[in-house]
Amino acid sequence: MSASAAQSAADVARELRPRLGIASPRLALVLGSGLGALADEIERPVRIPFGEIPGFKVAQVAGHKGALVSGRLDGVEVVALAGRVHMYEGWSAQDAAFPIRVVHALGARTLFVSNAAGAMNPRFQPGDLMAIADHINLMWTNPLIGPLTEGDPRFPDMSEPYDRELRAELHTAALDAGIPLADGVYVGLMGPTYETPAEVRMLQRLGADSVGMSTVPEVIVARALGMRVAGVSFITNAASGSTGAPLSHAEVLEVTERAGGQFRTLVRRWISRLA
Repeated sequence: MSASAAQSAADVARELRPRLGIASPRLALVLGSGLGALADEIERPVRIPFGEIPGFKVAQVAGHKGALVSGRLDGVEVVALAGRVHMYEGWSAQDAAFPIRVVHALGARTLFVSNAAGAMNPRFQPGDLMAIADHINLMWTNPLIGPLTEGDPRFPDMSEPYDRELRAELHTAALDAGIPLADGVYVGLMGPTYETPAEVRMLQRLGADSVGMSTVPEVIVARALGMRVAGVSFITNAASGSTGAPLSHAEVLEVTERAGGQFRTLVRRWISRLA
């Protein structure tokens, strides 16, 4: 991404700021497949469809509302991305991560990412929540490839992509709410196909606990910008080949709708601790 692209993120933020209804967001949220209902709980929300925001691509996947929502949640000024775009839709890693540049330009210095993910760890069951402790990038690309964006380091440190203190607060919030929460490693693949049983065995040997088709580009850009990051995978299905049943996106959405209440409770308890 070029320096002019960085300027465009600042330009977009300047255009959006008068519409937000808040002074400056402290926290940005990325709500993955079927998890956008949390945005409906934001107080005095201002909703701006992605299609009205320059540089944002329109989300086309079921379960992604495709709107930026600003307001207050549990005493914290937030901006939420209700849905995201994916590289398998034909967008670049830079496109997928551009909204993170914009929320950073709006003032957010902490990012919470979420995703619907398949279980690589055989102990995980649909409906479980996993705090992301680390990730493996198998998307075969990186949103920082290309000319250096002004303000980005050329070689950003990724020794702690997910902030350990924020993750500890997630665990405290989960304990307070009586919600089981495990740590694990998320692996990001390009998609859009689900994994074959042989690929599942490979990913398990690599140390993956959950797998999905998003999140990694957003976290890479956030860390390059110096943002603190926390993340949760919502486990929606068992690994391919482990049950004998075929996988489907409809199953993913059904699980997030049925068990999404625990996710929303966990995130709100965590946000209240930040406040």
